[in-house]
Amino acid sequence: MPELPEVETVRRTLAPTIGAKISAVWDSGKGLHMHRKPPRARLRKLVGATITGVRRHGKYLLVDTDTPSSLLVHLGMTGRFLITAPETARAKHTHLVLDLGDRELRFVDARRFGQIDVLLRANEKAHPALAILGPDPLVDGIDDAAFHARARGKKATLKAFVLDQGVIAGVGNIYASEALWRAKLRPTTRAHKLSVAAAARLCEAIREVLDHALTKGGTSLRDFVDADGAQGENADYLWVYGRAGEPCLRCKTAIRRSVLQGRATYYCPTCQTP
Repeated sequence: MPELPEVETVRRTLAPTIGAKISAVWDSGKGLHMHRKPPRARLRKLVGATITGVRRHGKYLLVDTDTPSSLLVHLGMTGRFLITAPETARAKHTHLVLDLGDRELRFVDARRFGQIDVLLRANEKAHPALAILGPDPLVDGIDDAAFHARARGKKATLKAFVLDQGVIAGVGNIYASEALWRAKLRPTTRAHKLSVAAAARLCEAIREVLDHALTKGGTSLRDFVDADGAQGENADYLWVYGRAGEPCLRCKTAIRRSVLQGRATYYCPTCQTP
């Protein structure tokens, strides 16, 4: 699933749509996440609106218009949000098209785990998808003290704690493993055992991992592409994720793979301390 660096890369590559007028809207009528169909009536009200900005919170994109409404998009596992020439044939799994005149903005999602909605900006924090999110590391920063205080009340593993979108919005499976390796912390360590120093180290590692991925345009393991259809290059620069059996880049011990909460987890058994 695309994580913060991938979604931020899409946001940045959507910049050319700012100032464009939405002349028509089409949707497939098919159910996406939780079988919810795109809100056709609210989407139609975007016709005639001009795109004024593209924002992001965690893994959610927000396309603002000169009306009180914004388009909310979550890429899910296989979603792509693309700027496309109108004459280009629509992909089989296209579920939303915004006609911008000389180009189209298309949402394509083969597995249909993505999400499309239209919300009122004045009340956007009350939207069910956004209300549960914690601070965004790029927009809001990470408060080390608040992070440690939150961890003290959690008996979940550090891996699960970092993945909790209510703690930090946008970090997913790949970057949780990467950050824990950078911070030299074992994924199975319980969050409430995190010291002040270790919490600060982990917060800094999260910042480093996200910044590193952003410089490479995100990680494309299978489906992710930016709004221009280009893949990210960060898969070639991952420190630990997907490197089971290969030597740790710090201590040369073979990287191990385990499964925590149903998700693949990669770590070094030597330099990531319990």
